[in-house]
Amino acid sequence: MIGEFLNKSWSEIINSNTIKYLIFVVVTLTVASLVLVILRKIATKLINSNADKIKVDPTNFSFLKNSLSFIIYFIALIIIFRHIPALRSFGSALFAGAGILAAIIGFASQKAFSNIITGIFILIFKPYRVGDVIEISNGRIGTVEEITLRHTIIKDFKNERIIVPNTVISDDIIINSSITDSKIQCRVEVGISYDSDIDLAMQIMRNECEKHPLMIDNRTLEETAKNEPIVKVAVIALADFSVNLRASAWTESFADAFQMRTDLLKIIKERFDREGIEIPFPYRTIVYKKDIEKK
Repeated sequence: MIGEFLNKSWSEIINSNTIKYLIFVVVTLTVASLVLVILRKIATKLINSNADKIKVDPTNFSFLKNSLSFIIYFIALIIIFRHIPALRSFGSALFAGAGILAAIIGFASQKAFSNIITGIFILIFKPYRVGDVIEISNGRIGTVEEITLRHTIIKDFKNERIIVPNTVISDDIIINSSITDSKIQCRVEVGISYDSDIDLAMQIMRNECEKHPLMIDNRTLEETAKNEPIVKVAVIALADFSVNLRASAWTESFADAFQMRTDLLKIIKERFDREGIEIPFPYRTIVYKKDIEKK
């Protein structure tokens, strides 16, 4: 077929159906692109306007949006093969050898298909959703921005994008800070010297936590009735050189907890300096070899 096409003159090519089929292919792909754009806009508008009413998970929409491209262009490809006789015969031959072709494609694309299947499982079981703050291996923390057919995109707090294949993140241990409740406990740990006043140090830590604008009261009704403190401070270790104290307060989100912790470390350090609470640090004595030789 290709040899016959090459042996034709330009006039024969122009007078043949080749131009008509090329126009049909271009028109079909253009229509498919326009349909895809329109469907995405309609879906986005419907989700944004009715999200609260129908309680749609953004994860479902993100996955659907990325699946539309594959579905629309696959349908366009089928239409092209069915309406062009040369491609129709090629498709029949392709179908005849589908067993061998499937084996080759399956072997070459097993990771891609594995990512797609894993993405479907993520959509069904929802270990995380779009908008959740998660932590994966190596301490990488960020907000889930998008879940595609192949990978998950996480935006970290440096505004960088971490792109993780679905099979990798599915096998990883995930810490999800938003899956049921976005509230986060903020823990501030400080070591004081054994000579310092422990009760005063604990009271300072409690007061500074309660004064912070990002702190929330997460006590139950029973704890409130018993007049238990909003911020709990405890001695967590008697270390070699310090008494380690921990203050536990609550915030609305992971970002608030991070901001509150950094603020409190500075505020508590300055308050300890004013109140005479010592934060110990190790001392080192350096002995030079020549001094030992002299002795």
